[in-house]
Amino acid sequence: MLDEIFADLNASMAKVVEAFQRDLAKLRTGRANLTMLDGIRVEYYGAQTPLNQVAALNVADPRLITIKPWDKTLLTAIEKAIVSSNLGITPGNDGEIIRLPIPPLTGELRQKLVKQLKKQTEDARIAARSTRRDANDLVKSDDDVTEDEQHRALKEIQVITDECIKQLDAEAEKKEKEIMEI
Repeated sequence: MLDEIFADLNASMAKVVEAFQRDLAKLRTGRANLTMLDGIRVEYYGAQTPLNQVAALNVADPRLITIKPWDKTLLTAIEKAIVSSNLGITPGNDGEIIRLPIPPLTGELRQKLVKQLKKQTEDARIAARSTRRDANDLVKSDDDVTEDEQHRALKEIQVITDECIKQLDAEAEKKEKEIMEI
């Protein structure tokens, strides 16, 4: 029973870290990054379709993303989707390709992004602690576990949680350095 709880706990903690890394990838830095466009959906034949399924996305240089739609009639729909996504980037359209120039981050915007990063980090920590609480409850509710085993299991759960939070903090620190880099 305890082995099952530890296996589930490790899998849940890995999912927390994975979700946090996905969120960090979407957070804008001063460089062009295609993951910034992951959440953008375009109206295509009446369905909301992910941008990467209707166009070729490319990082032309560190400050420019190009989007070449497979269907030229989608240019305006893609532009609208980008503008409405609140990326803070104004697309440029030349009739064939949409260019997204990534403006350099101002000091004020960097501070705002760091604040957003800290909030996302705290949300991920809360998710990890919630997973720990669920595992602790499972251990405490199991009648087959002796007091000593329960005590050791709770300690082990705390060690796993601490390791997960340490990993989250390291990812956040790395992203903060990337944001603050000029």
